[in-house]
Amino acid sequence: MDWKLELVAIPVSDVDRAKAFYTEKVGFNADHDQTVSDEIRFVQLTPPGSACSIALGKGLVDAKPGSVQGMQMVVSDISAARAELVKRGVEASEVQQFPWGSFVFFSDPDGNRWAVQQVPARN
Repeated sequence: MDWKLELVAIPVSDVDRAKAFYTEKVGFNADHDQTVSDEIRFVQLTPPGSACSIALGKGLVDAKPGSVQGMQMVVSDISAARAELVKRGVEASEVQQFPWGSFVFFSDPDGNRWAVQQVPARN
């Protein structure tokens, strides 16, 4: 049986600001934006090529905005990924090299922290 991670909730203080950041600056695809009621709004965004999406919204989680740390995406070219983020206006770290891969780090407007990794070639 396959167990596939489908959706991760990211707590934000301003849904429209977060949606604009993730779509316009980071480049995620906007899949859904549904206001269910006055208390619930569901926004689903997916990184290009990813099988897993994130959910932003109102009334989805009780976590404090900015409390998510360590979300991670994997890319084939970390330098190109960083260049794209910076070109779109994201404050991204310089490329950092570790034995387990090369990384770039950034945060969304609420302080939720992300890592972008290029996995080293395997023998």
